[in-house]
Amino acid sequence: MSNYFRQIPDFEYVNRLPDSKISDYITVKNLFKKGFLREDIFQNLSVFTKYDIVNNDRPDNVAFDFYGDSNLDWLVLTCNNIINLQSEWPMTQIDLNEFLLEKYSTYDNLYSGIHHYETTLVKNDQGVTIVPAGLIVNSDYKVTFYDYDLSSQVVKYPVVSVTNYDYELEIENKKRNIFLLKPEYINIVKDDMEEIMAYRKGSTQYKSETLKTADNIRLYQ
Repeated sequence: MSNYFRQIPDFEYVNRLPDSKISDYITVKNLFKKGFLREDIFQNLSVFTKYDIVNNDRPDNVAFDFYGDSNLDWLVLTCNNIINLQSEWPMTQIDLNEFLLEKYSTYDNLYSGIHHYETTLVKNDQGVTIVPAGLIVNSDYKVTFYDYDLSSQVVKYPVVSVTNYDYELEIENKKRNIFLLKPEYINIVKDDMEEIMAYRKGSTQYKSETLKTADNIRLYQ
C-alpha cells in the first residue's frame, strides 16, 4: 500500500527521542487523514462491480488484475471501507489455520465443536417457503405445517449443525466478496483524493498543502 501512503500528507511532530533538542521536529505521516469516496459515489451501485478475491490475493494483486495497476491497492480498500487489513481482508490459508487453532486450542474443538445450529430450507407442497435457510435456532427446533397433498399436518426438524470451523470459514468467505469502482471513474476519485488530502491555508500550523507543524508545547513547559 505504498502508493496510498505517498498520498497522505506529512506532519512535523515534536521529536521526543532522548537525544533530541527541545526545538527538534520529526516528519511523520498524518494517519488521521483518511481517504474516502464521496457519498454520491459510494452510494451509487451503478459505478461499482462485484469482485471475488481468490486464493491468497493481496489488495495490490486485485488492483493489478482489475485495473492493471498494483498502485491502486488503496482504491480497492477505500471502495470497501477497509481500514484494518488483518481483520477485514481474507487471511491466507496458513494464517487462517494458525489463527483458528490458537483460538480453539485443539483440532477437535475446531473441526468437531458445534458453534451453533441453523435451519435448512423448508417449502410446502405448493412451493411456499415455510422456513428459510440460515436461521440460528436451537438443536431441537421443529416446524409444523399443513401439507395439502397429504391432507394432514407435517412436522419437520430442519436443523443442521455448524462447526466452529464452518462458522469461521463462512466469515472469511464473506470477506472475499467485495465491490470495485469501475475503471472509467478512477480519475474522478483521484481528483477527490488530492483535494481531501491537501491542507488548507488559514492555520498557524500550515506550511504547505502537504505539510503541517504541531505546536511545540515543550517550549512552554
